Amino acid sequence: MKAARLQVIGTVAGLIGIWAMTAGGCASEQQKKGHELYTHYCMHCHGESGRQNEGFNWSSMPDPKPKDLSNKSEMSTFKDEDIFNTISRDMKDTSPGGDKIGDDDFAVPTMPTFKYTLSEDEIWAIVGYVRTLHGMKLEFKVEERKKELTEGLKTAQDSFDQAKQAYEAAEKKASDEAEKKSEATKKDVEVDEASYAKEQAAMAAAKKVLDTAQVMLNNFGTRPGKGLNIARPDMTMTAEQAAQQAEVGKRLYQNKYGCNGCHSLAGEGGKVGPALDRAGFRLNSTWVYRWLKNPQAMKVETRMPALGLSDADAKAVSMYLNTMRAPRAEEPVAEKPAS
Repeated sequence: MKAARLQVIGTVAGLIGIWAMTAGGCASEQQKKGHELYTHYCMHCHGESGRQNEGFNWSSMPDPKPKDLSNKSEMSTFKDEDIFNTISRDMKDTSPGGDKIGDDDFAVPTMPTFKYTLSEDEIWAIVGYVRTLHGMKLEFKVEERKKELTEGLKTAQDSFDQAKQAYEAAEKKASDEAEKKSEATKKDVEVDEASYAKEQAAMAAAKKVLDTAQVMLNNFGTRPGKGLNIARPDMTMTAEQAAQQAEVGKRLYQNKYGCNGCHSLAGEGGKVGPALDRAGFRLNSTWVYRWLKNPQAMKVETRMPALGLSDADAKAVSMYLNTMRAPRAEEPVAEKPAS
């Protein structure tokens, strides 16, 4: 009896050990992924340890400079969701008269969004790694989030199926009634579409919810821009229109998308990406537009994120960069050795 009890206890302990190793393995894999993503996308500004003035781009960036991610007293005031939302927000136009910015909105142009570049799971991995920089752990339950999205999709699918059945039944009823009237009157009677308009609207609404749920689940594990090719835009415009677009693009470049956080003009700005003083000579506006819309589609390993530019914004920034035509820097003339 005692031996049997010991065997049961041993079996349970073994299962717990296996579960712990599996859970630990998942956690370490997530942390490893977070470290790799942080190194690729964040370290040049935030530094290897998250300290200020540690990243090679930190001192070149316009103010405000990146936060000290190693400062536990400050970082502990933020929830995991706050950090996630900062990384995956939509960019705001901070120009006077630009976007409406709420008190709780994070609106620092030089901190890019990764909402359109990384999957939700990848962003949570970065949040988890950032937590280690100030000695904390990720509390947010990522697996529960995935389960929630999966169940949400199932619920949305069930709702759509029910709405579709109701619509089809109402449409058939209206069609049958029209057919009966036609037989009775010996005249063609049109189907009363208004009689099932309510069901049709409900089905359309349910389809919209279903599509949203599908996108959310897809974006949890798949990068939003993966496989998304950007069509060539029509950049035809008059010189006056081009000048107007360039003026808008200049504002967006500085105050919404924070391009100067990574790129420099006339020696001012970041140094993660190339200087853009001669972009008008080097880069085709159509190419720039497509690059701005989805950099990873054109160069998978690039560190430049997709910032969620609208078609209009991408066109405006492209036209602004087309005006960047600084003369080539003259190479210093070597002095002749004294004879």
